Amino acid sequence: MRARDLMTPNPVTVAPLACIAEAWDLMRELKIRHMPVVANGALVGMLSDRDLAHLDMTSMLTLDAPEVFRQELATPVAKVMHPDVIGVEPETGLGEIVDLLLEHKVGALPVVAWETYEVLGIVSYIDVLQVIRDRLEE
Repeated sequence: MRARDLMTPNPVTVAPLACIAEAWDLMRELKIRHMPVVANGALVGMLSDRDLAHLDMTSMLTLDAPEVFRQELATPVAKVMHPDVIGVEPETGLGEIVDLLLEHKVGALPVVAWETYEVLGIVSYIDVLQVIRDRLEE
C-alpha cells in the first residue's frame, strides 16, 4: 500500500498570512487537526491543533486588555506553523509512512510532488489505523 492509496486528496490548506482565528475556525468546523500551509501553490509549512494549543489563551483572557487576545488571534499562521515539513511522495510505502509518523512524532504527513512542492494529499495516523482495522477484519 502506498501514500496515494491512503491519502485524502486535495486537503484543505491555509495561506501563511491567514490569521490564527481563521485557521482555528476552519479546523474546528471541518474536524481536522492538520493543515498544510501553502503559498503560491507550494507547501511552506504545516499547522496542527498542537501548534494552536501552545497559544496561552487562558492567560490572555485574564489580562485587563481584551485587545491582547484579539491581537493574538490576528497573528499570521506563518508565525506558529512548522516550516520544516516532513512529507512523502505518492509512491511512499505504508511502512515508511508509519516510520516517519513515529520517528518525528507527527500526526499527519503531506503527500507532495517535490519538484513543485504541490500538495497532492495528506496521510494521517487515522488513515493508517483504518487500514490496519480493515486488515484485521479480513
